[in-house]
Parts: sequence; structure tokens; C-alpha cells
Amino acid sequence: MMKKTNLLSEKNNQNPLNSALRYLAHQPRSIRQMNDYLVKKGFDEDMINKTIEKLLEQKYLDDEIFTRTFVENRINHKPKSKFALAYELNKKGIKSDVIEDALKTYDDQDLALQAIESKIKLWLRLDFEKFKKKALNFLQYRGFTYEIAISILNKLNPLEEHLGLKDKNEN
Repeated sequence: MMKKTNLLSEKNNQNPLNSALRYLAHQPRSIRQMNDYLVKKGFDEDMINKTIEKLLEQKYLDDEIFTRTFVENRINHKPKSKFALAYELNKKGIKSDVIEDALKTYDDQDLALQAIESKIKLWLRLDFEKFKKKALNFLQYRGFTYEIAISILNKLNPLEEHLGLKDKNEN
């Protein structure tokens, strides 16, 4: 009886559709991610293509929806520059026209402000020069250009007096 159950579970594990659905259960995936996963699992190309076709027909895979969801999630939880987002999506196999369409409504200035917003409170105790250095490095690490990072810092300059950071610099 035990052997029969093991054989059934082995058979299910050898089905590319079951593997694909388990892979999709964790989070949405791009078509390329799914293809790479199934190749890694050792399925032959014909089975992979049929599985991906079926997933596309049943709307389990859709690169446009995946891209919009990915961008919204990143912007809400870990804002990055449009360049950095495009790079990540490109690595996931998303076509450049789909990426451009998903990112066209976003502005790097707004994204940079959103990215730095949560860090301002953490860095309040620093003198303003250290604060600026941390902010500049943080924004550049998130893919924003030097020019955008500087413009964001210039927008934060009025905060220097308001937060009492100017007094720390003069001591």
C-alpha cells in the first residue's frame, strides 16, 4: 500500500503541468521563468511547450499582467528607478515593449522620493553631511542617476533646518 502511494506521488512529480502549477503557487512567474524552471526539472522541450501553451490558454501565465503586478509590488514595497525595474524585468524574459508600457506612467523623481521617504527617519540622528552621503548612496544603489539623487537631496535641504540638523553641523 505504501509503495502505491509513493508511485502515485512520483508520477505526479513527473507531470510538467503539476510542477508548473506548484511553481506558480508561490508567486506569479514570467513565461521565461516557467520555461527555465521546467528545463531545470528535466522535462523535454515538447512537454514544456505544451505545458506553457496550456498555462497561457488558462491565463496562468501572462507576461503583461506579470509585469504590471511586479512593477506595482516593487514600487509599493521597494521602490527602484525605472532603469533598475526594466533591468530586472528584462532578466525575467519580459519583452522591452511590455516593460516600456508598464513603466510609462512612473517618474524617477517620484520613485526616488518614495524610496528615500522611509529612510529619512532612520537617519535623523546623523549629521547632515553623513545623511546626504547615505541618501546619495542609497538612491544610486536603487538605480537612480546621480542627477536625480542630487535633485532629491536638494529637495531635502529645507528639512535640514526644520529637523534641527543644521545645528549639529555647526557644533
